[in-house]
Amino acid sequence: MAGLWLFFMALAVVFLLPGPDMILLLQTGARQGKGAALATAVGLGIARGCHVALAALGLAALFKAAPWTFEVVRLAGAAYLLWIGIQCLRTTMLPNLNGEGEIAGKPRWRASIQRGLLTNLLNPKALLFCSVLLPQFINPQAGPVLAQFAVLGVILVGVGLLFDSAYALAGAALGRWLQRSPSAQRVQQWLFGSLLIGFALRLTFVQQA
Repeated sequence: MAGLWLFFMALAVVFLLPGPDMILLLQTGARQGKGAALATAVGLGIARGCHVALAALGLAALFKAAPWTFEVVRLAGAAYLLWIGIQCLRTTMLPNLNGEGEIAGKPRWRASIQRGLLTNLLNPKALLFCSVLLPQFINPQAGPVLAQFAVLGVILVGVGLLFDSAYALAGAALGRWLQRSPSAQRVQQWLFGSLLIGFALRLTFVQQA
């Protein structure tokens, strides 16, 4: 039980740190409303589940054995974040949101889920995080290792969804507030776009441990 509490605390610290996932959720909520931001959170959750599965299967060992695979994922992730950041900077004004924080017109759930999925799935740091953190809470004497990976993975994805949902709702609230001020919209646009580009540039310099 004490181990699980430590695991929860470690996850809370990680999910509270600013990163591309958080900025993407805030930006999506502000620009496209609550529904699109929550759909993005679902995509992030799916990606984290994939990272847990890949960590259990030893993909981190593949990165060690074939460093070029790490480089491919790293550069693809940086390019995708850079593209999202540039798209954010190129957008002119926020769309009209209704009282519920939803964008007018038909929401693009699939595109939002895909954006969240690719943002996290193409981040090798997320996989390495799972590969480093999860084994510390695995006890081979406590039962099948894969079953323990599955339990910890469900907890990781669930806690991530809670934090991501909070950021999505915060972004939607920010979008409603920004509707009143075109100048504040421009500040938000350049701030979030610049942060995403900054995370992309930082990812290009990430080295495998």
